[in-house]
Amino acid sequence: MHDQTPVQIAWVTRDLGATEKALTSLMGAKTWVRTPDVHFGPDTCTHRGRPADFVAHVSLSYSGATQLELIEPVSGESVYTEFLETSGPGLHHVCIDAGDIDAFETMVRDAERNGAPVVSQGVMPGGMRFAYVSSAQAGVPYLEIAHIPSETRAFFDYVKQEQQ
Repeated sequence: MHDQTPVQIAWVTRDLGATEKALTSLMGAKTWVRTPDVHFGPDTCTHRGRPADFVAHVSLSYSGATQLELIEPVSGESVYTEFLETSGPGLHHVCIDAGDIDAFETMVRDAERNGAPVVSQGVMPGGMRFAYVSSAQAGVPYLEIAHIPSETRAFFDYVKQEQQ
């Protein structure tokens, strides 16, 4: 069994600044690190089984050991724009770190076998693999299964250090 402790809570928003401000006071986040215009391209990402091509602004912080992620869709159709259209801004997913690539593939296969289909998946700039699985019974819009390579982990450590 893999450690399936959530490592991240993520929100989708129309306004990074307003959501950063609200979560700073609510969750004790001190510093937000923004990555504008993250491109999820058709060579490495799919959305509902088709090549994806979308852009989002991302902002990261930490509350204790838990990463907080804010996502503001900029262009293209994605799991984020769909969420805004159907639910409005709000809690979008919790993320679990698979640890290694074999565990990632096993966890994604197991999720699908257990009735939680993959809605969007791919490789982000920097090499992080992700898969958003949907399980209405779980009571959270999406669960993100991720494989976080060492380069990305180093960036996350930097964001965490900025909270000191």
